[in-house]
Amino acid sequence: MKEAAENETGSTLDEIGSRTDMQPPFRNGLNERGREKKVSRWVLGIAGFYCISMFLVPMMMPTDSVPELSGRANMLDYASEDSWGNHNHAEEGEMGHDQSAHGGTFSWSELNPYYAFVYAFGDLNCHQKHERSWTVNGNQMPVCARDVGIFFGLALGGWWFSRRGLNRWTIRDSFLTLFSDSMTAPLYRNDRRLSAMIGTGILFCLPVVLDGGIQAVTAYESINPIRILTGIPFGFIIGWYLCASLSSRPEIFDLDASKVLLPSGARLATPEKFSDESE
Repeated sequence: MKEAAENETGSTLDEIGSRTDMQPPFRNGLNERGREKKVSRWVLGIAGFYCISMFLVPMMMPTDSVPELSGRANMLDYASEDSWGNHNHAEEGEMGHDQSAHGGTFSWSELNPYYAFVYAFGDLNCHQKHERSWTVNGNQMPVCARDVGIFFGLALGGWWFSRRGLNRWTIRDSFLTLFSDSMTAPLYRNDRRLSAMIGTGILFCLPVVLDGGIQAVTAYESINPIRILTGIPFGFIIGWYLCASLSSRPEIFDLDASKVLLPSGARLATPEKFSDESE
């Protein structure tokens, strides 16, 4: 394994890695990063669109038109007047409540297409418990406070990868490009790349796991500011990994692993029978 690798212009990997302006040739040995930008902007755009919509839609709706909700995650509970969420359930139950005592029924299918999409997506993906959600203009938001943090973190992860992320053939190597090469060099010398990626993922997921897990098994009850703060790193790591996995493309290097520049002069070994998988 060489200590420094020469690129086509004669610059060393260490010199490329010391740049902060992200100008070509990049730290991965390529002169363009169009796919990384495209993937990241899609992640940022989709997550950012919903993140803005979850505030904008209840603000634009008539005041007090969305009552207090309480449904089930991964289920459609408020699609119509006859849906599960609009029934009168026990107040002390883990899911649902007496909807008639919380402002009456709600049916997102009766809204215009934009409003309906925003609330339908929230209905399907979130429990929508009113005590864990915020209200805007007297209307409960389509998702809980933790999901607000998750979507904000997801958009933030897409934005940051668009600034720093690079395709380095494999998912793990592309993932690690958000760190400087000087920071990841020891990982390459000891081949701890996969462990570093998994460890980073666990670290970013730990706040939401601890906050939600302790709440589930003890009498502890989190509060919405903590829910949103723990949701942000969880969403960020999802956006980060998603961008890295979609940006990792060996064909950009003409399926020649020797063209990939890695920290500490490391080199990828190409298997005899190349697989389409990037991990």
